[in-house]
Amino acid sequence: MSKNASQLERLTFFSDAVFAIAITLLIIEVHVPHVSGGDDAAYWQALAELRPSLFGFMLSFLVIGALWMAHHRVFGMLADYSQKILWPNMFLLMVVAFMPFVTALMSAHPLARVPELFYSGTLLAAGLLQNRLFSLALRAPYVRDDVPAEEVAAARWRSWGMPTSAALSLIAAWFVPGWNNFLLLSIPLLVRLYAAAGRRRTLRLQAAAGA
Repeated sequence: MSKNASQLERLTFFSDAVFAIAITLLIIEVHVPHVSGGDDAAYWQALAELRPSLFGFMLSFLVIGALWMAHHRVFGMLADYSQKILWPNMFLLMVVAFMPFVTALMSAHPLARVPELFYSGTLLAAGLLQNRLFSLALRAPYVRDDVPAEEVAAARWRSWGMPTSAALSLIAAWFVPGWNNFLLLSIPLLVRLYAAAGRRRTLRLQAAAGA
């Protein structure tokens, strides 16, 4: 066992805790409506007014969840780690912890340009930081021996999914603020496309080297 194995566990547990706290804090910004009177119509109206906040909560929950799943997948591939990943990991967690604030800002002003630019820019920063973190973490001799090379490549490539989607959303936010958020729903598709491209490229290179 690597001498850093226990330290890798501590790093993973700490990261998991930050993800868990950030994803939980999202719901705090969705406030229970105060309804005067008790008729059903008033409650339905009050709930309808929460739509931007509920949409922001669900969108950011899925985004943070996607960041955590990628982080979980990559750290599960590691047998050891370099000290060089500590600050990139910390900066990524800082942006994740910032997500409840930008989500609340965007939800309170769902059609305003600056909050939408701020939100998409934050996701772009998170995606680029995660991409940098994974490029440093997934290097020899830190990756477990039983992890296929094509899966390592897929993990590296799939980390371009979020920054690509966030960059498109950032551009669209200038022209159609609010509607730009729907571009973020393309993250799962882009992640799969990038992962497939990374696998194919690695397998093709392996086949060429073995020929």
